[in-house]
Amino acid sequence: MPDVHPTDDSDEFHAPETPAQRRARRAQFLRDLMEARELRDRVQPRRARAARMRQQMRMRTFRW
Repeated sequence: MPDVHPTDDSDEFHAPETPAQRRARRAQFLRDLMEARELRDRVQPRRARAARMRQQMRMRTFRW
């Protein structure tokens, strides 16, 4: 987890976020999301298996 320190933003001027900063923040979010999904799958194997089966059924019945 990154160290996040709450700050009072009311008296500071913030420059707009650059595209590179946005991509880095989004990449970190997606890594955290994938880690959370993997953890959930490990602690709830039955639910994860059922979700995989539902996804396979969706893919089987999908019409191109």
